[in-house]
Amino acid sequence: MANTNGSFGLRPLSKQGGAANSTGMSNYSMYEIANGNTDKLFHGEPVIPLSTGYIGAPGAAAGGTVGLLGVFQGCEYVSSTTGKPTWSNYWPGSGANSNHPVKAYVNDDPMQLYVIATDASWTSKATARAAVFANANFSTAITGTDSTGLSLGRLAISTIATTAALQMRIMGWVEDALNEDFSAAGIGAIVRLNNHFNSNNGAIAAGTPSTTGV
Repeated sequence: MANTNGSFGLRPLSKQGGAANSTGMSNYSMYEIANGNTDKLFHGEPVIPLSTGYIGAPGAAAGGTVGLLGVFQGCEYVSSTTGKPTWSNYWPGSGANSNHPVKAYVNDDPMQLYVIATDASWTSKATARAAVFANANFSTAITGTDSTGLSLGRLAISTIATTAALQMRIMGWVEDALNEDFSAAGIGAIVRLNNHFNSNNGAIAAGTPSTTGV
């Protein structure tokens, strides 16, 4: 039968290795979205560090060429309408008072593992097993749904390869009775981010703001 998984972007699962799992979420004064940034950032979407000191969306659906900083979990800002602090699970691209910062919450641990739904059939469990330890890119990583605030990002099955520049490493899949049809889209793949900005061998320079306008 078809799988029940819809699109939700990257969902924190556990931490690779033996350290305690805190889901690696950081903020307080660390990460901010530029007040005038009109690019929407959705819950579960990968984000990049910008050369301006802020965070932003990758410049392409597959993630672009800048090392990923982590996965966006929501933001806090002062509403320009009510003048009150507002929590949102996504950045709507506007609505913040320009006199106050927009605080962003990001899963930024390079060793964090995530679940992401596949965008197409994996054919069979044997085919999926052969893809473990290979790499893959996102499909539709920088789009989302306003009504839920969730990313529409999925793992692009057609991109699976050994290419080191691809954005995710496949570590396995979630054993889930409602999502175990390997002949259909929606298998919950377990992945780790490649080329992570915070890793020892990660990108050494921040990127430039996205111009996607999504």
